[in-house]
Amino acid sequence: MKRVLVLFGVILSAFLILGHTGTGANSVPFESRFDSGMASGESGDYLFDKAHSFIGFKVRHMGLIEVPGFFRDFTGKVSYDAKDVARSTVEFSAKVTSVDTGVAPRDNHLRSPDFFEVDKYPDLTFKSTKVEMKGKQWFVTGDFTMKGVTRSITFPFDIVGWLPGNERAGTRMGISAQTTINRRDYGINYGQTLPGGVAALSDEVKIDLQIEAGMAKAAPAQPK
Repeated sequence: MKRVLVLFGVILSAFLILGHTGTGANSVPFESRFDSGMASGESGDYLFDKAHSFIGFKVRHMGLIEVPGFFRDFTGKVSYDAKDVARSTVEFSAKVTSVDTGVAPRDNHLRSPDFFEVDKYPDLTFKSTKVEMKGKQWFVTGDFTMKGVTRSITFPFDIVGWLPGNERAGTRMGISAQTTINRRDYGINYGQTLPGGVAALSDEVKIDLQIEAGMAKAAPAQPK
């Protein structure tokens, strides 16, 4: 039994050491390579990583709870200017037919003319027109188009952090942004008022963006 415990201790120690330091080019501990805030980034174009990003929404149902949903199919890009963040831009597009609330009949209803009318309006888009700081908070304003209607909306946002590139991938950034829109501004009027004046569906829709974006690493120069 004593030998088993000793062997277990050796294996555990090795695991902790390797897990903390890594190997090769990534031998620097993760916490030493990760930077937070706005000042640590590298200028360039960052593409949304679909596998690690989320374009979602929440709508309150019958005045009770907020029902969440998201779009599975989307693309986006952040053009980041490290010297002057206000000159940065962001744009994204989502295929509305990819809406997913976890309930197939409800998703099909959302695709219908009562809501998104995906056959006629297959995409929702956002393209920034201004990035600015107010107080200690950054905001991005842009043209948001849904169901054929374009309106200017503003997202307060935070750059959660940066991870410098390595031999396999370029620099990565994390962004968190939330805002609220009125669905009726975009011609989505479905829903009745229940007894007592409670709306079956809230007019307000909360939009939540959790974005991890990566800058493509330049290909190595080919020998002449």
